[in-house]
Amino acid sequence: MAGLYLHIPFCSSKCPYCSFVSFPGMEQVMPRYARAVESELATLVRQEQETPIETVFAGGGTPTILPTELLIPLFDAIRKKFSLAAEAEISIEANPGTVTRESLARLRQAGINRISLGIQSFNDSELGKLGRRYRTGVARQAVMAAKAAGFDNLSIDLIYGVPGQSPATWRQTLEESLSYVPQHLSCYQLTIEDGTPFAEMMERGDLDLPGEEDIEMMDEMTVEVCRSAGLRHYEISNFARPGRECRHNINYWRNGDYYAVGSGAVSCISGRRQRRTEDPVAYCRMVENGRSPVIEEENLDRETSFRESVVIGMRMLTGISRADLVARYGMDVQDCYGGLLDRLQDGGLVELSPTHLRLTDYGRRVANTVLAELV
Repeated sequence: MAGLYLHIPFCSSKCPYCSFVSFPGMEQVMPRYARAVESELATLVRQEQETPIETVFAGGGTPTILPTELLIPLFDAIRKKFSLAAEAEISIEANPGTVTRESLARLRQAGINRISLGIQSFNDSELGKLGRRYRTGVARQAVMAAKAAGFDNLSIDLIYGVPGQSPATWRQTLEESLSYVPQHLSCYQLTIEDGTPFAEMMERGDLDLPGEEDIEMMDEMTVEVCRSAGLRHYEISNFARPGRECRHNINYWRNGDYYAVGSGAVSCISGRRQRRTEDPVAYCRMVENGRSPVIEEENLDRETSFRESVVIGMRMLTGISRADLVARYGMDVQDCYGGLLDRLQDGGLVELSPTHLRLTDYGRRVANTVLAELV
């Protein structure tokens, strides 16, 4: 089984923290782009016949900024051209302000069975600082519209560590999100990415970020509040009701195979990683001319793939199965890392059992540092 990722690179505006492949103000390119994606899907099917697809994920950008008359045919094409598993998880990311009850009902009727709403905050001041174009009233309408449209697998995405945010305002956002009884919650700590307006503001000293103690308090609060609401912490930033974990992302965290289409999209099949051109117009031109939009390809050797499986898989709270690694690579974590694991264990950062390698609670709080050691 494999996953399929569909990238829609358009958005209404570029948020100051965003480093993803996304472009505002390209409405005129959207019909051409949709045609190019459908063409790439057809090419992919010819190359990878009979490959069963278990999950489909449309991300961005903001996929729902694409008009439904352009978006739905892409999902129809996937259903017609690929062998989808009977219980395939078909997800789409959506932002408040780009959806209505009617548009969401059409998406649900088209077979999309999971929606991830990028709410980010239920605090107007924080939404403004994040550069979001909507406010809490519109966010609330989007949640209720998704539920009314029949989405019974609803995920809400939030960001904490926002400039000017306090543990109290973060708790308010958490509690309001959980009051809608979502099946899944993603809580991402704000990271300052190079080349973004936030990075420039930080360099000038103009970014009022919460202190380390407040961040630690928010981390602990998130786990506690989600647990009380019946959501299990299954990955560093993700919480879900039993059986509602994001299967597409789990396949990624387990370093499984995933296809991809669209500008900037990355695929990895049997250790061959391919990246497509980011420019939507260049992407369209290449596909229209019968050329592959892939501009970069890497064939991962066994040890590189092994290390990636460890680093990505350690994001999950269950950690990495040592038996699975041996079955897949013929290598155990002790063979690869040796004394480094002893040092990480002595520092209280990882736990190594006869069956698994996992981050400790403390290790998860400094996960980026720990995982950088294991690359």
